[in-house]
Amino acid sequence: MAVLLSTNLITLNVMKHLLFSSLVLTLTSPLNALPTVGPDYQRPETTAPSAYRDASSSPAQAALPEAWWNSLGDPALDALETRALASNQNLRAALARIEQARAVAGVARSSYLPALSLDPSVTRERTSRNTPNVLPNATGTTWRLPLDLKWELDLFGRNRRLNEGAKAELEAAGAGFEAARLSLTAEVASTYFTLRSLDQEIRIVNETTGFRRDALKLAQARFKRGLDAELDVVRAETELATTEAEASALALRQSSIRNAIAVLLGEPAPAFSLAETVAFPTEIPGVPAGLPGDLLTRRPDIAVAERALAAANARIGLAKAAFFPTISLTGSTGFASADLGDLLKSDSRAWSIGPSVYLPLFQGGRNRANLDRSKAAYEETLAAYNQSVLTAFQEVQDSLSASRFLGEQGSALQRAVASARRGAVLSRKRHDAGFVSYLEVVDAERTALEVERSQVRLQGQRWLTHISLIKALGGGWKQPAS
Repeated sequence: MAVLLSTNLITLNVMKHLLFSSLVLTLTSPLNALPTVGPDYQRPETTAPSAYRDASSSPAQAALPEAWWNSLGDPALDALETRALASNQNLRAALARIEQARAVAGVARSSYLPALSLDPSVTRERTSRNTPNVLPNATGTTWRLPLDLKWELDLFGRNRRLNEGAKAELEAAGAGFEAARLSLTAEVASTYFTLRSLDQEIRIVNETTGFRRDALKLAQARFKRGLDAELDVVRAETELATTEAEASALALRQSSIRNAIAVLLGEPAPAFSLAETVAFPTEIPGVPAGLPGDLLTRRPDIAVAERALAAANARIGLAKAAFFPTISLTGSTGFASADLGDLLKSDSRAWSIGPSVYLPLFQGGRNRANLDRSKAAYEETLAAYNQSVLTAFQEVQDSLSASRFLGEQGSALQRAVASARRGAVLSRKRHDAGFVSYLEVVDAERTALEVERSQVRLQGQRWLTHISLIKALGGGWKQPAS
């Protein structure tokens, strides 16, 4: 029964929407031939560079899945993205903004239709003896049941510009939701890989802490046998304490990042947990950057700026329409009677009809000021749109260049890690043979630790750059049909 009732309500709402849309189209079709004051919107021309620097040789028109994080090959990340898309509060707020814009557009559409109202009333009154009345000192009751109608004729396009702007703002809200969705998924992926990189770094530091404990025990034993000086024991204690302090600092940062992921997922941080893992993907997939001109249709934030520009253009027409007359048809019909029992009789019928014209003769410069403000607002929005395009090109180019140079840096660090590890082994052997002091061993092992940690941090940075590039390109897209 509940399902049937729900289905009937949905059907009723759909029929209501279709009837409303049909009525709007019927009433507005004749108005489309009338002049509409103000400039018609034209999307601004934007000169895009012919190609990006440092772009890969992958096909320019290759597709990237809409759920682009699935291409990264990490099921744990896929699960986090799903939870974030379902429960993130900022995304829900963006969805609510769409509903607000849709409601505003509905209010704007209603301006095409007549306003019909029922205003029943009852009045009990007595006339004064001291005023010139036909029937002095008369007391009476009047019952009224009027049905009033008012319809503004959109002769100069004021309502059309109002609807044009509301539609553009609705589309901007939709693009804003897509921008919020892209930003959320990118932030979840970036925070996740930051955490995984930190897990690797903590693993290295914890292993080093174990080595430091063993080194301290060895130094103490050698000191007792008279093979090493007490200074070597002190240095071993210092290195162990320093490494333990570093491990605690990394653990604190790990906790903060895990809490940040909980907020992105719309979950309370104290109840959130994420298993640590030592698995860290090393192969970073390529991203087809495509042509720079494609960026204008891929990025949702550019779509937001462009739709805001269209809305600002419509507001110029709205401000210009204020200079022209407003013509409305008004009418009233209903019943009026001194006796409630006679209210609905034919003799109680009353009606009136007639046009009204509002002509702005002198407004003290208000309309001119509003028009100037609308034009200036359009120029501001145009500059914001152009800036968003320039920023988009910059972000893509920054990410492409970073991908290239970080890759080169990674190759160099890989060689450095191998050399540092070998140096640490050789220093330990030389110390055990009595050729060098323990200080050389400490320096060699500290160098190896720092280089290994730098390599892990760089790998995490490369993943963050990869995600930034996907975000800068607008997320996933489909390959255009040939």
